[in-house]
Amino acid sequence: MSETKNGSREAEARMLGAVPGIAALGRGPALDGDYSRHEYHHPAAGWGAARSVGAVLEKSGVATEGTRALFVMNHENGGFDCPGCAWPDDPTGLRLDLCENGVKHVTWELTRKLVDRTFFDAHSVTELAGWSDYDLEDAGRLSEPICYDAASDKYVPISWEDAFVLVGKALRGLESPHQAAFYTSGRLSNEATFLYQLWVREFGTNNLPDCSNMCHEASGRALTAAIGTSKGTVALSDWEQADAIWLFGDNAATNAPRMLTWLAEADTRGAELVHVNPMIEAASRRTIVPHEFVDMATFHTTRIGTMNAQVRIGGDMALMRGVAKAVLEAAGKDPSVLDGEFIERFTHGFDEYRKLVEATPWSEIVTGAGVDEAGIRKLAASYMRSGRVIMAWCLGVTQHSHAVDTIREFVNVLLLRGNIGREGAGPCPVRGHSNVQGNRTFGINHRPDKQFLERLGEACKIDPPREHGLGIVETIKAMHDGKVKVFVSLGGNPGAGGTGHPLHVRSATELRPHCPCRHQAQPQPHPARHTGADPPLPCAHRQGSPSRRHSGGQRRGRDGDGAHLLRDA
Repeated sequence: MSETKNGSREAEARMLGAVPGIAALGRGPALDGDYSRHEYHHPAAGWGAARSVGAVLEKSGVATEGTRALFVMNHENGGFDCPGCAWPDDPTGLRLDLCENGVKHVTWELTRKLVDRTFFDAHSVTELAGWSDYDLEDAGRLSEPICYDAASDKYVPISWEDAFVLVGKALRGLESPHQAAFYTSGRLSNEATFLYQLWVREFGTNNLPDCSNMCHEASGRALTAAIGTSKGTVALSDWEQADAIWLFGDNAATNAPRMLTWLAEADTRGAELVHVNPMIEAASRRTIVPHEFVDMATFHTTRIGTMNAQVRIGGDMALMRGVAKAVLEAAGKDPSVLDGEFIERFTHGFDEYRKLVEATPWSEIVTGAGVDEAGIRKLAASYMRSGRVIMAWCLGVTQHSHAVDTIREFVNVLLLRGNIGREGAGPCPVRGHSNVQGNRTFGINHRPDKQFLERLGEACKIDPPREHGLGIVETIKAMHDGKVKVFVSLGGNPGAGGTGHPLHVRSATELRPHCPCRHQAQPQPHPARHTGADPPLPCAHRQGSPSRRHSGGQRRGRDGDGAHLLRDA
């Protein structure tokens, strides 16, 4: 049992790292002993991962059911999609395509532990506020709707009918639909997502904050501005055809362990694997893919990194501006370095962008990137000798305040050599939750476009609101200011602490998220999590990059709208 289960405010403060001089306990199980740091020489995954999976199954209490699940996880026919991450399933029926994180998720779903009224009789909400996420998860699954009782500081059972009445009364009592916010996460199915947003828009608001606001919102904004869609252009089949894969701000061994299979496959084809990260992670060196049984039996490792660029924190944009500068300098001597036909037919503002890059001094680039000029030129050389390049990134990029500008610079560099809209190339945001992209596709967006709203209104015979709603940061601020009075959360952990609203409704099956929610009704408590914005580092100029031009022409593998260089973010 974790030592955070002492029910005190101090425990909650220590969990969040709010006690000066004391290391944050975090939300996982509290470990005994001092923190340690040492060199890690083992390959990513391999027998270490296999042993960890075995330990998870052994401790889960559902070892038999969990083991059976391993053989149908991530199978398109007769199986199920792992809820652990958004990495796509192999369409050819790859077996045992799973990871330790996914097995943990599945055994959590299979648990027989139940949290019933006896549990809430024994524990107040004040006490639960001091529990870690791990301990709340370990308590089990909620077995019935519950409602907060202020007199006892406990959750008490409530019938479904009474819960619906309570929620409906609160929503109807608002002066404006915009006084309510409706949060969700990538744990929803597409069908549930569509019905949820339809309900909210029929109610009369676009206040649909979601988990993506705090992770890949920057990716969607940047890609929409650059290429007209918020989604990456890369499918799993493109990873099999790429001549080079660049990974920014991502450690595949923990972020998306199933990616290791495809990095190993790329190495066997001779693809270049470039990792841009302040740290040299385990997933940038070597791996043993556990479902490769011969490799496991012989301890044969496969390289999953050919080059590491240890960029300074927040220096990715400066690094890519340097790559662009080196590419354009090389094109001055050999114009074939650039895809001139693609730039001419499908991009806009190239001359302006080239002047901007040329005007950015190497000294400023090196200072911003934290990588010397020789190292940047080495990266550029790799890019120029690779015919088809994928650039993928994760939260190590998107969590910076200038992330939109950085991602647009990724796209700029891709466009210089036509690496978009064709096989084996393109931008690839590495998503987290298993269906976060499905959420956006099916309407969870607080800034919906006009075309979507018109189609929704026509198909569903409603008049959806046109004004933009609140994202999660704006929602939390509005809750503190008393402007949002009802907060509904479906399947997520929105980080809402210190609430200023009379009703908080939460639909979920577990206690894992954690908070002192002391208002009228909700099926489960959860915590506040604050992510501060990083100030922009002095990398390179962020204005004047070129923009899109519509074109009716086509080139092999590229759609008629084309790819486009960027303007200001």
